[in-house]
Amino acid sequence: MTLLDVAYGRQPADTIITNGTLVNVLTGELYPAEIGIYQDKIAAVGTTLERGQETTVIDAKGGYLVPGLIDGHLHIECSKLSVTSFADLVVPFGTTSVVSGLDQVLVVEGLPGVRRFLEESKQTGMRIWWGAPAKAPYTVPQSTVGFTFGPDEHREAHTWPECVGIWETVQEMVEHGDPAVMQALELAREHRLPVFGCAPLSDARRIGGLAAAGVRLDHESYSHEEMLEKLRQGMYGIVRESSVAHFLEENIQVVAKAGARRVAFCTDDVHAADVLAGGHVDRMVRMAVKAGVDPVTAIQMATVNCAEMYRIDHLVGSIAPGRFADVLIVDSLEDFRIREVVAAGRLVARDGRMITPTTPPARGQVRPFPVREVTADDLAIRSGESEVTVLSLGFTEQVFVRKRRDVTLPVIDGVVEPSVEQDALLVTVVERYGKTGNMPVAVVSGMGIRRGAIATSAAPDDNNIICVGASRADMAVAINEVVRLGGGQVIVVDGEVRESLPLPVAGIVSDLPAAEMAAAETRLDELARELGCALPSPLMYLFFLSITAIPDYAVTDLGLVDCVNLEVVEVIQ
Repeated sequence: MTLLDVAYGRQPADTIITNGTLVNVLTGELYPAEIGIYQDKIAAVGTTLERGQETTVIDAKGGYLVPGLIDGHLHIECSKLSVTSFADLVVPFGTTSVVSGLDQVLVVEGLPGVRRFLEESKQTGMRIWWGAPAKAPYTVPQSTVGFTFGPDEHREAHTWPECVGIWETVQEMVEHGDPAVMQALELAREHRLPVFGCAPLSDARRIGGLAAAGVRLDHESYSHEEMLEKLRQGMYGIVRESSVAHFLEENIQVVAKAGARRVAFCTDDVHAADVLAGGHVDRMVRMAVKAGVDPVTAIQMATVNCAEMYRIDHLVGSIAPGRFADVLIVDSLEDFRIREVVAAGRLVARDGRMITPTTPPARGQVRPFPVREVTADDLAIRSGESEVTVLSLGFTEQVFVRKRRDVTLPVIDGVVEPSVEQDALLVTVVERYGKTGNMPVAVVSGMGIRRGAIATSAAPDDNNIICVGASRADMAVAINEVVRLGGGQVIVVDGEVRESLPLPVAGIVSDLPAAEMAAAETRLDELARELGCALPSPLMYLFFLSITAIPDYAVTDLGLVDCVNLEVVEVIQ
């Protein structure tokens, strides 16, 4: 028996979903229909499909039949959950496809690590569509990583069936003609792959340049006017609503001005606790409906619109013959709560839970990072003056944006001391791969902790160890504990490890079930707040300090980076 035998009615379907109302996102219609499935694909959609003695029947009980939802841009690793654990978290909420660069495991373990994560996803109810990063790491100047990714790696990656385009093409790399990125774009043209942008806070001139370079879509609009300009210049727009970057209410306004045909949804970075409490892409559908978007239109944004902009609509995004059999059963299009999930032809989730949790693959032995023991003396900014003015990375009200803040700090015994009173703490990035031993020290404002230190090895874009502290001694203890764990997040107070979250898979993720991860995140965040941090997500803000694509300043293992002029600058002014 083949897919065509079922499609033409010559053989009965393996599975039939019956007694439901089809949400046809291709036409915008609602009507009664049955769905006939052969293995993992939809073979037929009709009213009276052929049944056999072996046919499994799924009764929708009068519910609506909706395509599986697609997250249009997602850093899976930023959840700190492994592919298996993350899939078991989001599939019950209806997400059956995600577009991801797997860029964090890429810089740690190279293409073999990406391959392992892609293979792992095949055992779950969540399909990964992989975007090969324009280059990796994204940091400019380039920080130290385990593996880099450039034109030679693109030539191999473009042959992989999961590769759907060029991911996270940072606007500065295009504008300034980064040679490796220019080669990647040329390879994309040769291989007929689309290019996905990363262009926050862009004006019309820069948007036009990206469009001219062939950038097809973007997920980084800070206002609906910015997204509208991208749509006007031929790009697709993705509305983002992450755990800390809340842009849906602002950017959904673009639908009233330009329609929704070229607009989709993404979450970018999410915490387990937020998904468990509020949902995933399904939550974005509800938010859009609440903002006045027609329910069917909102569902199209979460399904077929996303599939079309990534050129995978022949495989996912709608309930039609030939597509993967990813089908959701919901009772209300307005309230949009997922009752049951069929992924790749199998009923896998019901009422917010996996029917059978997925077993993660066997992992290798956890090994400490090849980093020597760090001491407080290693983390000193030295000066011969009695006091100095330093350039501090100051968090602003805009998500993750750091502006210049000049602070005068005392120098005691030749060492620049942090000032809790002035909210000027020390920050270091420790190179974790055993290549350089770099651990430059800078100053940060806005973290707000008054005691202790916080450290993490889950830290895009290079996953070195970032540590912020009010005490150099506590910073050293925190860094050494992350090294000992082989990756993790740690909070130290008065020399004592008060909370820790091991991340043993590549030093960036864990096989913990989502509920246990959420509990661990809560403990870490609550302790950080007890120490004085008022940021909405202390550990996530911490690990974004090294991203040079976010203006105006960052810190990497190379030192303090001016993200506008793309150069390392001195801390002491």
